[in-house]
Amino acid sequence: MLEDNLLFDCDGVLVDTEKDGHRVSFNDTFNEKELGVTWDVDLYGELLKIGGGKERMTAYFNKTGWPEKAPKSEEERKEFIASLHKRKTELFMALIEEIVTSSARRCKVSAVVSFLLGPERAEKIKAIYTLAANTLGVDPSSCVVVEDSAIGLAAAKAAAMKCIVTKSGYTADEDFLNADAVFDCIGDPPEERFDLAFCGSLLEKQYVS
Repeated sequence: MLEDNLLFDCDGVLVDTEKDGHRVSFNDTFNEKELGVTWDVDLYGELLKIGGGKERMTAYFNKTGWPEKAPKSEEERKEFIASLHKRKTELFMALIEEIVTSSARRCKVSAVVSFLLGPERAEKIKAIYTLAANTLGVDPSSCVVVEDSAIGLAAAKAAAMKCIVTKSGYTADEDFLNADAVFDCIGDPPEERFDLAFCGSLLEKQYVS
């Protein structure tokens, strides 16, 4: 059934959490650790071009300078970043847990969403989608992914999956040329932008010469 092959990115698709979820949790973590760092809305939009929270912080500190409280050696800095990311994730999960749960129930999303949000999730988005297909016992080429970013689109395509893009506030100007379809949002009944039948039609196209 297509319902089992339909994979949703969470941030920016099911819940628009980047600006008011992840960014806030990063800032709360920086504040807790007294690092003197704040990511405003525009800056965070630029940082989102870097995939991964740990990679995002590392790139930012490499460019702007490391906080005084940060260790000096490369290995210790990796541990420092990992500890910041762990705390940020704890704060984010506490902030968003109720919203994600209610959204997943409303959209009838597969349990894979909860799995992908868990502590054992893969680091790379492509690996996550491949893992999701394997967990569901389906062929990646029979899956349709709903994403909101160019990074997510590239990952879905690298995993040999069809990809629908629903733009979010931070990704509206990104390049989605390789997407199978692009919409401004998923929409709510009776004004939804696409449905299961539309997703199924994308899979049928791959068999047309």
